[in-house]
Amino acid sequence: MVVGLVVGKRQSRPWIVSDELWSLIEPLLPEPGPKLVAGRPRVPDRQALCGILFVLHTGIQWEYLPQELGFGSGMTCWRRLAAWNEAGVWEKLHLVLLKKLRSAKQLDWSRAVIDSSHVRAARRGPKAVPARSTAHGRAASTTSLSTGRASRSRCR
Repeated sequence: MVVGLVVGKRQSRPWIVSDELWSLIEPLLPEPGPKLVAGRPRVPDRQALCGILFVLHTGIQWEYLPQELGFGSGMTCWRRLAAWNEAGVWEKLHLVLLKKLRSAKQLDWSRAVIDSSHVRAARRGPKAVPARSTAHGRAASTTSLSTGRASRSRCR
């Protein structure tokens, strides 16, 4: 079940996406646009997702993502993450997983925290002091207390 894969059991390689989890994620991903230039074939979305999870899990920098892992380049994974984020994939996935957990009665609300504060003012607060003008003009000296204006020295 997805719950064990997402919340519970720890895997030795948590960046590998299971078939069950992929079946939930894949429909949420936007269709790739047409390829503008010929070149390397597009890295499959599932491999790119594994690369994204690898970087997020290990903390490695995107440019150091090892090519040997088969996830594509770090820049490819980073671009895919940005595109999916812009398309709202993560919010949709969150809702899908919550719905699945709710229907399986697997949500543990004993660990939920709600934080808020509301303080009623006993009286009206003090009147606001008018802000000092920021209009063009001379400002008071901040370097000398004895003079009303800053002195100007001329270097010749």
